[in-house]
Amino acid sequence: MEGSEKRRDPRVPLVLRVDYPGTQGTERDATENLSAGGLFIRTDRELAPGDRVPLLVSFPGLLAPIEVEVEVVRVRPPDQGPAGVAVRIPDDRQDQRERLRALVESTRAAEGPPTRSYRVLVVEDNPLVVEIYQHALQRVGQGRADVQVEYAQNGHVALARLARSPRVDLVIADLFMPVMDGFALVERMRTDPALMAVPVMVISAGGAEARARAQALGVDVYLQKPVHFTDIIQTVRALLRVRA
Repeated sequence: MEGSEKRRDPRVPLVLRVDYPGTQGTERDATENLSAGGLFIRTDRELAPGDRVPLLVSFPGLLAPIEVEVEVVRVRPPDQGPAGVAVRIPDDRQDQRERLRALVESTRAAEGPPTRSYRVLVVEDNPLVVEIYQHALQRVGQGRADVQVEYAQNGHVALARLARSPRVDLVIADLFMPVMDGFALVERMRTDPALMAVPVMVISAGGAEARARAQALGVDVYLQKPVHFTDIIQTVRALLRVRA
């Protein structure tokens, strides 16, 4: 995306799921932000400027998959931050550009009631990381919603909390923890009728294998560490349907 296009189409820092048609769900990445002109995709795929790639872009429970064809305009190598590519909707795909524009506008408008109480359970054993998430989650409501945050240091403690009232609206979990890790937690939640509908957002430094395993178990959103505050805030707002 060139500078003039960025100015014309402001970005929305929402993490969306990206699937690649023809891979039967075995290959999946995520956006870092999007605009009506294109996306930035965090990916380890070997792509070069000029490559054209079909994508399925979605957000579980909020956005049905939309298919777009994109052109790679810039590659960000791993030594400059999380690896990925900036892509744009080609000029000969104006219909897809309009669909993406509609998605951006609906995302910026957000869904749901203007005020409501939400309860988020953060499952993380690192106190420093917990403090970072706490600062980000304090900004989710911005006076439009009351977001209560609870913490559990492992999956075992998290399951005990999930079995009690009041109901938790969202679980944010790491994958690698003692006693019971995030993989086991997600697996238990997705096989429990009382918990299978609770959205799960994973934030992890695990590689492609960990991400694929977590997604196969049923996580709704996977964010790759290092993660930006805006990624956390906007994605939590979308999962909880909180207006910005």
